[in-house]
Amino acid sequence: MRHWKAAALAVAALGLANGPALAQNEDVSEIVVTAARLTEYDPVKTPYVSLKKRPDNLITEVRVVCDTRDLSQRRNELKATLRNMIKAAPAAGVELGLGEEIIGQFDETMLDGVIKPDNRPDTSQAVLVVKTRIAPGDTFDAATGRIKAFADKTPTVGRTEILASEDWNLTLIGPQKHRPQVIALVSEDARRASTAFGPDYAVSVEGLQLPVSWYQSGPLELALYIPYRMTVVPKGR
Repeated sequence: MRHWKAAALAVAALGLANGPALAQNEDVSEIVVTAARLTEYDPVKTPYVSLKKRPDNLITEVRVVCDTRDLSQRRNELKATLRNMIKAAPAAGVELGLGEEIIGQFDETMLDGVIKPDNRPDTSQAVLVVKTRIAPGDTFDAATGRIKAFADKTPTVGRTEILASEDWNLTLIGPQKHRPQVIALVSEDARRASTAFGPDYAVSVEGLQLPVSWYQSGPLELALYIPYRMTVVPKGR
């Protein structure tokens, strides 16, 4: 086990921030916070120190469904409705995307690929992600309201319907870019702990090589943390 004095913790930890944990380019990846692969919050194992941050977007899944009997006409009606959604999105304050854990952009070049058979006969569907950017003064109701209004007001064609889910998720763009801020908070907490125990003690920290994890701490709030362990030990141990 390696020991750091509190005063030296920030320098050592920031050195780790530039290591293998950041080897992959995640600066522009938009991650769904509730995706199954992400670390779940555990009040026993999760460190006290965390960086509170608002998400970049609030998202929900939208099914665009059409049950026109003729397949060719059905696909044309779906495509026309999807084009209406693409056109209406900017003014409604929303964006369209695709994906489950990582959200990519949806545009008109993807119309054919996104239309799939539905579970019902003579029915086709397109499943999209609709997202809205979270402004500093936003509320949960305001953000969800923008998406609901978009789904309700976008013109549909033929027998097409736009069905918005009531499940809401948050996204974060490039979460690993926040490592320096999280480590700085850990450093400050370690410095306070070392000071409280006096000059004969130092702090021992493990786990700072791990990537940033996160959990939802409020309707429009995330808590970012590194799952480290810190103990106070006598110097020279």
